[in-house]
Amino acid sequence: MTDERLILVTGAGGFIGSHLVEGLLRAGYRVRAFVRYSSHGRAGWLEELPPKLRARSELFFGDIADARAVLEAARGCWRVFHLAALIGIPSSYAAPASYVAVNINGTLNVLEAARTVGVDRVLITSTSETYGTALFTPMTEEHPLQPQSPYAATKIGADNLALSYHRSFGLPVTLVRPFNTYGPRQSTRAIIPTVITQALYSDAIRIGSRTPVRDMVFVQDTVAGFLALADSPACVGQVTNLATGVGVTIGELITRIQDACGRRLPVLETEERKRPDTSEVFTILGSATKAAERAGWAARFSLQEGLARTIAWFRERGRPADEACYRV
Repeated sequence: MTDERLILVTGAGGFIGSHLVEGLLRAGYRVRAFVRYSSHGRAGWLEELPPKLRARSELFFGDIADARAVLEAARGCWRVFHLAALIGIPSSYAAPASYVAVNINGTLNVLEAARTVGVDRVLITSTSETYGTALFTPMTEEHPLQPQSPYAATKIGADNLALSYHRSFGLPVTLVRPFNTYGPRQSTRAIIPTVITQALYSDAIRIGSRTPVRDMVFVQDTVAGFLALADSPACVGQVTNLATGVGVTIGELITRIQDACGRRLPVLETEERKRPDTSEVFTILGSATKAAERAGWAARFSLQEGLARTIAWFRERGRPADEACYRV
């Protein structure tokens, strides 16, 4: 059974965005996929979705920093899922103004558009990076916000702006705070794809540090969380974590990936892959208690199963063209 209601997804061509679009289409919704305009006219990972699914979607090319474009994209939509953002933490040190323009002003445009057209729900994507290094674990939604990069600072700004629109204007805002999502289609600049591609095709594993702890959430669990939170009235006006509650060090992660790939390589820590000393987030380990209570969500995929699926996807695609993941 199909649902003719139209949903806007910003950042639709990206890693999580494309999986979310796919999940919404499989659930029977129509989707307007907001994709950043480029002269190439490419739709990112959406181009790999099955044609029958894509037939229920429409592409909207624009710039999230363009308020008029965002308003036009939102017209006629029942719900909005806002994922468009600049996410590369290293780049935020070099170009913080760009992160303000996209992550804060872009979110403002989405909130204003949602308020103008009137929507059932607008879901804003946060990040566990807003918490910084854990002061206690598991990290609940009450954990202090500690921006340890310009990227994290802009996401905190966007989150608080969204909550202010709920409190000031009654906009039905839901904030989802995913922990470290991974899976097929993720950029090789992220830790798991970087290690996988090096384990498969390189002569060594080159990383920044082996000691940080991360809470890794498989992308299908993240998408299920987005859908569950959007359907839950208890999540409106609230921040809700999507986490597994299980931490793994980068060193342990590397060992597990190498074992799954069937190759053991030397592991080299390189300075250029490290964050500035006071900017490194050493421990991110979340609590999903409120996601369970408010929306009935819990992660289903173990790290072993998620890694196996991710490795199989990268193995099937062959050696990435982006050689940056191999270089020291």
